[in-house]
Amino acid sequence: MAIRNAKAVWEGNLEDGNGKIALGSGALETPYSFQSRFAAQGPGTNPEEFIAGAHAGCFSMALSANLAEAGYAPVRIETAAKVHLSKTQDGFVIPKIELETEAEVPGVDNDTFEKLAADAKANCPVSKVLRAAEITLSSKLLSQQKA
Repeated sequence: MAIRNAKAVWEGNLEDGNGKIALGSGALETPYSFQSRFAAQGPGTNPEEFIAGAHAGCFSMALSANLAEAGYAPVRIETAAKVHLSKTQDGFVIPKIELETEAEVPGVDNDTFEKLAADAKANCPVSKVLRAAEITLSSKLLSQQKA
């Protein structure tokens, strides 16, 4: 069983402080702040971007596996995830995640593609852990280029 890890350090109070998030693999260390999380813009990243990246990556891999298992060889799958962060009476929550994917898959029909994409959305490990949020999917099968 694989165990993955990351580390975050925060210094100071919420609004004026800042921190760094580092992936256990060493592939990334990046700053984050109140501004990068709660304002329209700010230097650095935020936890929700990491969730979005993890979800987009996991979904794309699950869809690729589903397609291969069904006998189709995907050329390219591109997925974007939008993680919504909202303030409620009880604090901040993530009520919704929107997945948008486009794929180039020779030979697959749209109905089969949609079915396999829906299964990937429901069953990728990151979707499973994020089930408290509403997860939506918009999928598009790209037309095949003729040689």
